[in-house]
This record gives sequence, structure tokens and C-alpha cells, in this order.
Amino acid sequence: MATRVIIDTDPGIDDAQAILFALFCGEFEIDALTTVFGNVPAKTAAANVLRLLEMAGRTEIPVYLGAAEPLVRRRLHYAPKVHGKRGFGDRKLKRPRGKIQKNYAAVELARRIVQAAGEITILALGPLTNIALAIRLEPQFVEHVQEIIFMGGIVAGLRPGRNAQQAAVEVEEELLFRGSNVSAVATANVLNDPEAAKIVFNAGFRRFTMMGQDVTRPTRMLPQRREGLRQARGEIADFLYEITGYYGKSYIREQIAGFPVHDLLVMIYALRPALFETRLLHVDVETEGTLTEGMTVADFRPYSKVKPNVNVCLKADANAIFDWYEKVIMTACLARAQGTNS
Repeated sequence: MATRVIIDTDPGIDDAQAILFALFCGEFEIDALTTVFGNVPAKTAAANVLRLLEMAGRTEIPVYLGAAEPLVRRRLHYAPKVHGKRGFGDRKLKRPRGKIQKNYAAVELARRIVQAAGEITILALGPLTNIALAIRLEPQFVEHVQEIIFMGGIVAGLRPGRNAQQAAVEVEEELLFRGSNVSAVATANVLNDPEAAKIVFNAGFRRFTMMGQDVTRPTRMLPQRREGLRQARGEIADFLYEITGYYGKSYIREQIAGFPVHDLLVMIYALRPALFETRLLHVDVETEGTLTEGMTVADFRPYSKVKPNVNVCLKADANAIFDWYEKVIMTACLARAQGTNS
């Protein structure tokens, strides 16, 4: 039985990898895609979603435009050095043929969730503004969401459970992988709208999973994996190879092989949670600290009396993830080639 989802997104190169996987893997029933500001402006994100749906031949899936700004603060930086000005590197983009639906993303999220109570999981790949707005719009929204899987945040530091010798050997690697990407302590999808993140983290969802950079940064696509995409050939493979080349350049400064595929892990977890190690923790979002704004603060204390509210991903089986990703993309490319030749 297919997993029923709504994808809230801001594509974005890693978003594109994730969405194409979701469209081709055959295990999702995608009710809609909603867009939010983040890697690019909200309207650009919507246009990119339409392009991805056309590329995959799935134009029947509706697309809704969402929040263009954070709830409280006007802080719109986007990420052209990582994703390009229009989200797909420096690739020349044609105007999409499809149209954005008339309804607003937060309204549509609330409507669809309540109408299909307990059936839909939200895959949140960008700032949480649309979801926070849906919470405020519809009192029944929180209780009727099956699960939210959010790509963002970091619980930071060396993971608990390692002895001193292990920590001493691995500290340099850990520090490289555990650093946040837009401040010393915060990741982009939280810092872009920390007030929205705080609302969502504390809303009381029956299950809220955080796919943070504790696990996404170490799960990196190595050069030989990327080269494998080129061997598949065809529009999809060429597109992915080109945009990941642009994306990978922004990670060269880290002096670590490959680049992370942050959003893809949300899709994988939704279908194969056994490939991840998780821990239930209480996590809150800092919105008032001068140096710690946007920090996702996790309480690891075994004696803490604070009730856990977040299922935090801490480890992933990278080889299994990339093997499956490659299989899905290769199969899609082969099917396209056979369809063209028939």
C-alpha cells in the first residue's frame, strides 16, 4: 500500500533529487506539493516543482504556492551559491507549462489533512512556515496529521554513548560533520523562520521526526556515485548530473569527499525507517538568543522530566540509501529510454 503524503518544499537541488525519487520510486501516493520560500523565493520554488512534475510525467499532481516570508522577521537570504539563482544551478530553464493552483498552501494543507484524518504524512523539506500557518488556521490540523518528517535542525556535538577513546579518535571528523550550515548552531530550514519552527516543534503532533544535519551531513554522495548517474543517460540523468555538479562545488571547501543529499533522506525514512537509528528526545527551538537563534536544543538527560516531542534521527545506512536511490533513478531512465525507442 502506497504511503500517502504531501510534500512541502523549496527546490533547491537536493529537493529536486528528493522529489524525483519520490515521483519514480512507486511507493508514494502524492496528494499535492506545496512550496515555501527558502533556497529560492516561493514563486521560483513553485515553478521548479512544476518543471520536476513535467520531467517525471506527473503533471496531474497539484502545486500550491505558500509563504513568501517568515512569520515574524523579514530575513530572506536564499542560497544562490549553493543552489543557483533559480534553484537548479546555472542550468537554463524553460518556463513550465503547468499552472499553480489557486488555493493557498497553508489553507490546502489544513483542508486536505482534516478531510483525510490520520492518513497523510507531511514531508517538510523547507522552512516550516506553511505548516505553522496551517496549525493556526485549523484547530484540528495537528491531531489529524499522520506524521511530519522534517529536514532541518541539528542536535550538535559528539553523539552520546561513545567512550573517551572513541571520541578522541573521531573528534576532528565529528566537528566537520556536526557543524550547522548557516550559523554556528543553526541550520537554514530552522533559522529562516525560527518562530514557525518553534510552533511546529511544540504543537503536539502524534509523531514528529527530525531528519537533522547530525545524519544528513555525513550521508554524502561520493563522486563515483554521481558518475553513475551520467551512465544512465537521458533527460533525468543529465539533469541530475548537471545540477549536482553545481551543488557539489559549494562543498569543496569542507575538504570532505562528496556532498550531502539532505532532503532525499526524508523520502527514504518515510518508506524505510529501519535504515535509520533514532531517539525520542525533547527538542525546542531558540528564538531569543543573540548567538543561538534558530538552535534546536535537545535534552539528552536520562533523568529529564521533560516529555519527548521529537523522534530525532542520529544515524543512517548510507550505502543502502544510495543503492536504492541509484536503482530508482536508473530504472526510471531505462523506462524512459525504452519508451522513446518503442
